[in-house]
Amino acid sequence: MENVKVLDSATTARILDYRALVDALESVSRELDQGRIHVPVRVSVPLGRDGQFLTMPASATDIAIHKLVSVNFDNLQKGLPTIFSLVTVCDGETGEPQFILDGQALTGRRTAALSMLGVRLLHPATPRSFVIVGTGVQARYHAEAIVALYPEARLHVKGTDSASEVAFRDALKRNGIDVFPTEGHVPADTDTVITVTTSKKPVYDEEPRADRLVIGAGSSTPDAAELAPRTVRGSLVFVDNLPGTRAEAGDLLQADVDWTKVTSLGSVDTTRIPKGTPILMKAVGCGAWDLAACRVARDALSNA
Repeated sequence: MENVKVLDSATTARILDYRALVDALESVSRELDQGRIHVPVRVSVPLGRDGQFLTMPASATDIAIHKLVSVNFDNLQKGLPTIFSLVTVCDGETGEPQFILDGQALTGRRTAALSMLGVRLLHPATPRSFVIVGTGVQARYHAEAIVALYPEARLHVKGTDSASEVAFRDALKRNGIDVFPTEGHVPADTDTVITVTTSKKPVYDEEPRADRLVIGAGSSTPDAAELAPRTVRGSLVFVDNLPGTRAEAGDLLQADVDWTKVTSLGSVDTTRIPKGTPILMKAVGCGAWDLAACRVARDALSNA
């Protein structure tokens, strides 16, 4: 155990290349649907007064991982982060621990990469104009992923108010990323909308359009819904994984989605997606996506 490497946030981010993550996620999504990866729906127990302690294990023949996440908003009063997270990576056969990754950096990058997998598989054309709805940490990761994979695309942000938009744009500008305001509405020529909030009420409520891919990547509880029912009901729906979304995707549950018509990313056949149909993807996350990221990290470390 004394030889187990513990990687900090910066190192974890550095070895998780976005393109490699999308490739790994695509492979893992198919393995998951084929029953080759074992992953339960996440388990949560109480922490402190109002906090949560979550555990997300996953295993395949070559690798086993365990992510622990603590969430406690009371930490703000103590000058501490609200979320702590780490991921332990083990050999898939022996269970021997190999290294530990920073869970927040891993989660941020793999979540954004999962949205980019949705773009790869579901977008009707090459994306040219993105709108990110939200200005938090996940919005930043998504902006980084978009710039890395679609550098020619125009990027807009829509926040809860103009001040949050300005602060977000200024922060990204310092990192060399240009983000444009929306002036309170999604521009008509936007072909990709990605929501990354934990909102209890819809932050995107527009009629579905065949030329616009909508991805809900923020909320993951039954009582939260970033996407309006009319947007959901008028779209062909894809999800990151069926068990997780059926338990946690408030956007779909509140819209009374017909689950017999919902398809997981691991079962997507791009040749059979009907043309001229509005497409919507909802993701709530699961341990399989952490496993995919850990494979990328393992390969990067072995090639260093």
